[in-house]
Amino acid sequence: MKYLNRFFLLFVLTCFSIVSATAQLAQMKAGFANPSDKYKPGVYWYFMDGNMNAKTITKDLESMKKAGIGNLIFLEVNVGVPRGAVDFLSEQWTSLFAHAEKEARRLGIEITLGIGPGWTGSGGPWVKAEQSMQHLVSSQVTVSSDDHKKIVLPVPAPQKPFFGEGNLPEDFKKQWREYYKDVAVLAFPATSSVKAISDYEEKALYYRAPYSSATVKPYLAEPDFKSDQRKGIEKGKIIDLTGKMDADGTLNWTPPSGKWIVMRFGSRNNGAITRPAPVPGLGFEADKLDTTALNAHLDAYLGKIFKKIAKPGSKSNGGLKRLHMDSWEMGAQNWTANFRQEFLKRRGYDPITYYPVYSGNVVGSREESERFLWDLRLTAQELVLQNHANHVKQYGKRHGLSLSIEPYDMNPTADLDLGSIADVPMAEFWSKGFGFNSTYSVIEATSIAHVEGRSLVPAEAFTAQNNEGWKQHPGSVKNQGDWAFASGINRFVYHTFQNQFLPDSLKPGATMGPYGVHWDRGQTWWPMAAAYHQYITRCQYLLQQGRTVADILYMTPEGAPHVFLPPASAIQGDTIGNRKQYNFDGCSPLQLMKASVKGKNVVFPSGASYRLLVLPAYESMTPELLSKIGDLVKQGATVLGSPPLRSPSLSGFPDCDKKVLALSETIWGSVAKPAAQTKRTYGKGTLIWGGELASRIDNLYPQYELTADILKSENVVEDFVADEIRYTHRTGSNWDLYFLSNTQNKPIKVDARFRSTQGSPELWNAITGKRIPLTDFKTDHKISTIPLQLDAYESCFIMFSKENKWLASKTKKEALIKTLVRLNGPWEVKFDPKWGGPASAIFDKLSDWTTNKDEGIKYYSGTAAYHKTFDFPQANLKQPIYLELGKVKNMARVTLNGKEMGIIWTAPWKIDISNHLQVKNNQLKIEVVNLWGNRLIGDEKKPDDGIKDDKWPDWLLNNKPRTSGRYTFTTSKQYNADSPLQESGLMGPVTIIQETIKK
Repeated sequence: MKYLNRFFLLFVLTCFSIVSATAQLAQMKAGFANPSDKYKPGVYWYFMDGNMNAKTITKDLESMKKAGIGNLIFLEVNVGVPRGAVDFLSEQWTSLFAHAEKEARRLGIEITLGIGPGWTGSGGPWVKAEQSMQHLVSSQVTVSSDDHKKIVLPVPAPQKPFFGEGNLPEDFKKQWREYYKDVAVLAFPATSSVKAISDYEEKALYYRAPYSSATVKPYLAEPDFKSDQRKGIEKGKIIDLTGKMDADGTLNWTPPSGKWIVMRFGSRNNGAITRPAPVPGLGFEADKLDTTALNAHLDAYLGKIFKKIAKPGSKSNGGLKRLHMDSWEMGAQNWTANFRQEFLKRRGYDPITYYPVYSGNVVGSREESERFLWDLRLTAQELVLQNHANHVKQYGKRHGLSLSIEPYDMNPTADLDLGSIADVPMAEFWSKGFGFNSTYSVIEATSIAHVEGRSLVPAEAFTAQNNEGWKQHPGSVKNQGDWAFASGINRFVYHTFQNQFLPDSLKPGATMGPYGVHWDRGQTWWPMAAAYHQYITRCQYLLQQGRTVADILYMTPEGAPHVFLPPASAIQGDTIGNRKQYNFDGCSPLQLMKASVKGKNVVFPSGASYRLLVLPAYESMTPELLSKIGDLVKQGATVLGSPPLRSPSLSGFPDCDKKVLALSETIWGSVAKPAAQTKRTYGKGTLIWGGELASRIDNLYPQYELTADILKSENVVEDFVADEIRYTHRTGSNWDLYFLSNTQNKPIKVDARFRSTQGSPELWNAITGKRIPLTDFKTDHKISTIPLQLDAYESCFIMFSKENKWLASKTKKEALIKTLVRLNGPWEVKFDPKWGGPASAIFDKLSDWTTNKDEGIKYYSGTAAYHKTFDFPQANLKQPIYLELGKVKNMARVTLNGKEMGIIWTAPWKIDISNHLQVKNNQLKIEVVNLWGNRLIGDEKKPDDGIKDDKWPDWLLNNKPRTSGRYTFTTSKQYNADSPLQESGLMGPVTIIQETIKK
């Protein structure tokens, strides 16, 4: 009876599992066809220093809703536009923000709010110098008992601000110079053996430069202690004179015999201010290590806003939902009022003896001093994580808000650790060819999300430098956007939608200076953007389902700062390089402490699972981390990496080093470096190290091919193989989903191999929303092979589901294309005279507008409608019939016989017209839109009536007619009269084609 009961229970659970999986797939199909608003892309919604009004706020939000934008990040900055009349955080400003928030609720648009003015961090004019970011600075004098002179210690000077004194307004420059608070006075014998640490400014966190612009190391290399054995200041001879100095610097102390160095230590502001903030929002950045200072800032800024808006809630999908910490661009700090106490509590020893190391002096030995600096940076990181990032998170939670963080750039902590605090880890990528390479942040944010189980991974998308000039559009960004999807991003937040506060007649309109891709309602193509955004929304919906599949987990070293960079050999290509056949993530040691082992895989509470853990080529590791790694191997994990030889910390030194060596010898069997690759069983798991794994190092890790060979030797099949196609793989309980994208600007045919046999494959087209069962496939053990044909930069999803049970076709199928009609000239083309074009023109043949003799067409920017009447006697054909447009610059809307067929913005440049053809008098309209460049270039031949000397033109201020003859107006000049014109219009050939399947 017990056996029967168990059998019945197992039967019920199996049936429930099948029903549940079927329901899940049905939900995914419905969600793919019509995804909800929460899967829509977003924008950075920028306001320009007081240029704002309620009317254009509503217009912006309504245009977002219509175009398919579902969320935004609200920031106010001051970049290249004359100041407006609304002072930041004034009563009028907060009322306008409340209006924006209320309108967003009405429209169902989610708002994320930066936690300070500008985009750097958290600060403002309300931040007092004593609650700002601090440095421990010092001055020193050499004294002797023979001098018999009064000893006066000079006030230590502040460190130069990273962005220079010129970045500080005069009133803040005065505060920066004047603020000072004494901390300690130390004396020690002057000795020639005191040796400077040459790069102490970076190691002691006096600065952390931006990594994106390649001015700073991604991490600090392990010091070479063996080559520097000279002694420094003797710790036992350091005297604490802190209580013996008067307020004016007079030291009441008579030195013993000989010469002595006396150092005065004090706290100074680090010179970081909000940037690029509106003028009324300029101020010091709040102390990132102290909750009291942070609370004061949050109450002064967010508290004022919260009083004006309704309490965030779940009744609406829109309105304020999240707080945001943007890219870390305020540098580093190494001091706060209670830093000494926090250091002692966390590291177990008093740091005061090592204060001279802050200024590059060696105390004890070089090794001892470097270990102290490591402890200093770790303590600063822990305080940033606890007292800043996590404190903001808890503050937001009390107000019903989550937190997103872009954890990179000038970040003085380890990027992965800062990002792991976020509810929503976020990345940034710049438009290819228009700025910096910050693609590493995509790898970091997606790694954080996968390890932590965060389903949403947004990216500040297509950020651009000052050479973008309205050149980009949905078609031009598709390839890079698909790269981002394949890299793990699943929400685009376009940078930038500038609030269009100018009259609608003035286009392209307002900008954020010359920066950002222009993703706003001033764009020529904005009325057609909804079709592209629908593609993005469908992709984002699917890419937020299940979890990402990756085989390799790269662990970063302990300590800070650190930028996670995988082996360059694991990426194929340039700034938008693609993952190879085995996908990977990175994790920090803090994250790894939460891992366990299931089977042979390293798994996290989130469900993230990895077949291989790869350690960094570092000789140091704390005993606590090493013990954890040993436990993972014991449980069955496979770990690739050499045994560590010492601890990086001074905590518990020298016993900590003895513990590390003892653990390494226990786990690896020996700490000697083997000449050949070596494998060792430890518990249920395996360690692999030595040979080329130690000598062929790429960004701290063995070259990818070596790691891939190990996976193959462990019978781990490559996840995806196909030339010229990028991929990402997500999985659920009964399905595998691959996103694929052609990396070439030409059609390709390829046999693609997938590591899935969950069921028969189905192609999901995110542009059309259609799902097509694939019968031309083969399965062999763990591999499915599918012949694929993709057009230029075309993408698709391939779904394997246990629900799909159709059989593979025994005969190969091939698509045949037959041209039925060529729609030659003439064409009637209607332009908009408001933008300089003729009301109507006849094109005998399709051609580029810029080659036209009519300057109204040559320099035209906007939409033109091509009209054609044609007969189609074959209108009763059963097979699908398409209108193919040929070459289009840049988007097109097709209407046939009064019925809108849809918008075409990417290859394949065709649309299904099967059900709307008639035998006689087909009325075809193709509306084609180009970019702003040509009209802007043409206008440069006319008098300049724009912004001059940072002032709006009189005609605009006084609402008078323009006399220059220009059609366009913008706040940023990015062209001149000699700039090359951009191809525009419909160039064809336009044909009607039929697709049939040859069996």
